[in-house]
Amino acid sequence: MKVKDVMNPNVVFCKPEDTVREAAKVLKVNNISGAPVLEGRKLVGIVSEADLLKLLVIPEKGDLWLPSPFEVIEVPIRELLSWEDTKKMLSDVGSTKVEEMMTKNVHTISSEASVEEASELMVRHRINRLPVMENNHVVGIVTRGDIIEGLAKL
Repeated sequence: MKVKDVMNPNVVFCKPEDTVREAAKVLKVNNISGAPVLEGRKLVGIVSEADLLKLLVIPEKGDLWLPSPFEVIEVPIRELLSWEDTKKMLSDVGSTKVEEMMTKNVHTISSEASVEEASELMVRHRINRLPVMENNHVVGIVTRGDIIEGLAKL
């Protein structure tokens, strides 16, 4: 079975100048977890939910912080300034350009490659999707789910 047999030819994509807010909306509206970033017809990166979540890491702490309602209530007054900085950082995240936070080193695959090759690439590089390329242009995208769905039809 080849990649072209299981790929989705209707590629939802983002542009480098899109904001994180716009990219998140594209992912949500299309119910996808990642999308290639195209400049014209040229692939320049890929943006995923993981890339978006990395923006929520608090640099001083090195951890993702999403407070529970109890933590918000119990925040001591001396921490209030830190909380205000965190709120400001989170509001600023939405205006970040996709090109500033996208993954630039994108693994791709040919539409003529085997599904086994695609699976091996995804597992080796711990990625969930591969843009499908022909003549240096994106012609589709293949995800782990596409491969599993294709195998289930055998």
